Amino acid sequence: MKLPIQSAQSEQVGILVCGHGSRSELAVKEFSLLVKSIKYQLEGIPVEYGYLEFAKPIIRDALNRLRAKSIKRVLAVPAMLFAAGHVKNDIPSVLNNYTAETGLLIDYGRELGINHLMMGAAVDRIKEVLSQSKELDPSDTLLIVVGRGSSDPDANGNIAKVTRLLVELFGFGWGETAYSGVTFPLVDPALRNAAKLGFKRIIVFPYFLFSGILINRIQNHTEMVSNDYPNIEFVSAKYLADHPLVIETFLERINEVFVGGNTSMNCSLCKYRSQLLGFEGEVGLQQKGHHHHVEGQGHSHDHDHDHDHDHDHDHDHDRPIYPHSKHPFGPETLKKKN
Repeated sequence: MKLPIQSAQSEQVGILVCGHGSRSELAVKEFSLLVKSIKYQLEGIPVEYGYLEFAKPIIRDALNRLRAKSIKRVLAVPAMLFAAGHVKNDIPSVLNNYTAETGLLIDYGRELGINHLMMGAAVDRIKEVLSQSKELDPSDTLLIVVGRGSSDPDANGNIAKVTRLLVELFGFGWGETAYSGVTFPLVDPALRNAAKLGFKRIIVFPYFLFSGILINRIQNHTEMVSNDYPNIEFVSAKYLADHPLVIETFLERINEVFVGGNTSMNCSLCKYRSQLLGFEGEVGLQQKGHHHHVEGQGHSHDHDHDHDHDHDHDHDHDRPIYPHSKHPFGPETLKKKN
């Protein structure tokens, strides 16, 4: 359902798309193109975007621009696939502080999540590489879906769900899930284990919205492993980017906020609300951001650190330590190799 534009205009509503930010110039460019596509669908309604870190404009600047246009109500949506620390804590903290300072009404929507639209976009990306590869029975293909990786087990579990759905939709012989950082298994050990299973083809699909250092890392690991297994066809699918069904999901999320629909995130397995093994100490933690030290910083061509969603570096900003940070197939392995 599309946003009722005339009603939104009469109520002086504006849209804010909240991004994470990246040091990759390509990722920042892709994000701006996605927002441009959203603007095209919402002609006549002010649409701005801002980042948590590593890029400009920051979220506060975007909100200032909306206020300058006499906007009275902002519909803010996170441009992120799943609800982990950035969606649950960092963005709300920025928005809440801004409302406290200015009085601007900001209604916050939910992450893109898993729905038929997002799965449709994922299916199309895999179909694209299949059309360019030699014809094989689906049962001869193994699919590896790569997620960013998070210290939130619920968000990591969503990537595993995406993998299973895609394997069943295509009828592939097997499916594996890997992550680019923070959690386990990382791409390299996941690929090497998969290569031992005897499938003729391995499709590597990064379930990401945009390009960046993490995408480059996935591609580099895929190339290294493929060199060690020349008898297996390794093919890389494109990330989601501004696929039309992704844009449609954004419009759906914006409309939910506008009409007061379901904007709740999954709480039953949220580590901040549920007693999950290993994460008991995080129940009820205060909602606060931690991106001030890198807010608005620019890009870099060669800096191998894209914050890995919930961080893959030494300082933890007073957050609890991820209980599996020293897993043999996880972040410690990644640090040693880089």
